[in-house]
Formats: sequence, C-alpha cells, structure tokens
Amino acid sequence: MFRILLSLILLLSLSQAQENLVSWNDGKSKSNIISYVNAVTDVNSSDFIPVVDRIAVFDNDGTLWSERPVYFQFYFAMDRVKALLPQHPEWKSTQPFKAVIEGNMKEVIKGGKKGLLELIMATHTGMSDEEFDAIVIDWIKTAKHPTKNVPYTDLVFQPMLELLEYLRANDFKTFIVSGGGIDFMRPWASEVYGIPTNQIIGSTLSVKYENGKIIRVPNSNTINDKEGKPVGIHYHIGKRPVAAFGNSDGDFAMMEYTEGNKKYKTLQLYVHHTDDKREWAYDRKSHIGKLDKGLDYGKEHNWTIVDMKNEWKVIYPFELKK
Repeated sequence: MFRILLSLILLLSLSQAQENLVSWNDGKSKSNIISYVNAVTDVNSSDFIPVVDRIAVFDNDGTLWSERPVYFQFYFAMDRVKALLPQHPEWKSTQPFKAVIEGNMKEVIKGGKKGLLELIMATHTGMSDEEFDAIVIDWIKTAKHPTKNVPYTDLVFQPMLELLEYLRANDFKTFIVSGGGIDFMRPWASEVYGIPTNQIIGSTLSVKYENGKIIRVPNSNTINDKEGKPVGIHYHIGKRPVAAFGNSDGDFAMMEYTEGNKKYKTLQLYVHHTDDKREWAYDRKSHIGKLDKGLDYGKEHNWTIVDMKNEWKVIYPFELKK
C-alpha cells in the first residue's frame, strides 16, 4: 500500500512539473530539472534537502532575459546621458559620452566595462534612492529595445519564469545574483520575476546618508561579477546554494561554488544561446555573454546545458499570445 501511495505521489509530482514547465520541450534539460527537484524534495530520498537549505541563484542578463546587442542597463545609461546632456555640454567632446550622443554603438561597445562603468557613475548618481527608483520605473515602462521594438521586460524568458515558479512551488528560495546594478534591478525585477528586493544581489555604487535620505555618489562599491558572485552570495545569503543558473563564463565561479556544496546534491544549468531566429546565437567568441570555459567544463562535469533553439517551445511571454 505504501509503495502504491508513493508511486501516486511521484506521478502527481511529475504531472505538476510537466504542467509548470509548459514552455520546455521534453528532453534532457527538462528531465534533469524534474529529476533533481523530485530527488531533493522527497523526504525518503538520500538526496533530500531541508527547505531552509533550498537556495537557488540566478544570473539575470542572458539567463532570465536577453542581453543583446548590449546589456539593457547600458541602454538605460545611454538614455540618461541624452536626458542629462543640457546640464553637461562638455559630454559632446568627451568619450564615452560623445559616442553615445552621436549614436556610435561601435565606439560605445569598444569602451567595454570601463566605459559602461563611467556612464553609470555619471548617470546613476547625485540623487536619492527614491528619485533613482522613479527614473528606472518610468524608463522600464516606456523604453523599447532598439531591434525587437518591444519593452525590455517583454524580453524575459518564458521558460525561466516557469522554472522560477516551479522551484518556488517546491520550497526553493530564489535569488538573483547579477553583475548588473542592484539599484537598477530592484524597482522592476520583483514584479517581473516574483523575487523580493532583499533577494536581489548585484553590483553597487557607494551611498551616503544625508538629510533623511540615502544619496547615491559616483564611486563603485562592489562589482558582482565572476569571482565577485560567490563573494556576494557569502555576504548576502551566508550559505552555499544548491542550484545555480547562468549563461556565461561570468557565472562560472558562482556555479563552481554551488557545485562545491559537499553537503547536498546540486544542480548547475547553463542557458546556451543557440537560436539566431527567435533570439540570438552566440557563445565562445561573443563580446557579451561569452560562454567558453564554462561550456567545456559544464559538458565534462555533467552540468545541464539548455539548447535554447531545440529545448524551448517559446522564448518570450508574448509568443504565447500569437
């Protein structure tokens, strides 16, 4: 009788997973996710993980939403340059601002992370947190992607939204651990991903307290990328995750750190951008979201590598309405 009951429970769990992960084609990645969740949530399994330790960490750019042609926060910073230009006429002759004003994306991209950091310092500071939140919310509601011509929040990945829900339904606590700015993500990410602001970890600028307000100042505090991600997890969460999700070598350290959890069974999943029709196809030689070392290591260590083109029925939520 007990075995029959256990079989029914497992069948019900599988059915619920299939229903939750509706945008995932049946295949290795979907099977790996379901098998892992079933194993670690079964109290009779040797792989059982107590609820308190079910920590799942997600990169944002390229993992939960698109990141091409450049990171979306880059576009926000560029729009802020144009909005602030009347107050800074000197930007017309100073790089990287000059390239932004002239719409010279090749020159902007050439500036790399150093140029992006300079743009962020100039456009994200000198105001209170509340003022910055209002600017971000207004931008995220009105700005459109330059080639997709839809709001940026329409470019979140439907299969990953389903995965977040599936994990939370199985008592996982989900965190964003991104190289993007924490203050850029917090105003909108909670509504889009269902992740509370105190579970969002990102790069930070320095702030100061002044006249009852937190004021943002032009000085970098932390860069939450590459080796900085495990450090951010250590300080914000205080324990190793059991599941990690990324898309690039920038996420490798976070995923390796998760794999190093010797107490519990772990899951590492890479979103591999292979769909040049519905999204973009890139990996080893990309200037954004480069996946090289992680791709080789992931294959050697049996990490789950999602083939976006073949394993996702849809990429974006708006495709469901077609």
